[in-house]
Amino acid sequence: MLFLLHAKLAKPATMSDKEFFGVWQKETEAASAALKAGLLNALYKVAGKTEVVAIIEAKTADDIDAILHGMPIWKLGFSHLVHEVNLTPLREYASWTEELKNRA
Repeated sequence: MLFLLHAKLAKPATMSDKEFFGVWQKETEAASAALKAGLLNALYKVAGKTEVVAIIEAKTADDIDAILHGMPIWKLGFSHLVHEVNLTPLREYASWTEELKNRA
C-alpha cells in the first residue's frame, strides 16, 4: 500500500543552525540513498518550510516503523527534531474510477 508521508521538523532554540542542518544533511543523504534503492517512491522538500513529503510503500505498520526508525534522525537520537509525522493511505485513482461506475 502506498502512503503519503508528511514530516515537519522543528529546530530547538538551544540548537545551533549548523547542528540542525548537519543532522538534516545526514538524513537527506540516507533518504536520497533510499530513494535510489527503491525504498522510497518519491521524495520532496516543501519549499520555504522545514517539511519533507515522501511517497512510501509499506505492507504493514511494522514496515512504516522500520523505514522511519531506520533513518539517521532517529538512529542518532535526534527524533525530537521531528515535530509531526502524518501518514495518509493512498489509493490508485483507476480503481476509484471503476468503483464510481457502480456508485454513479
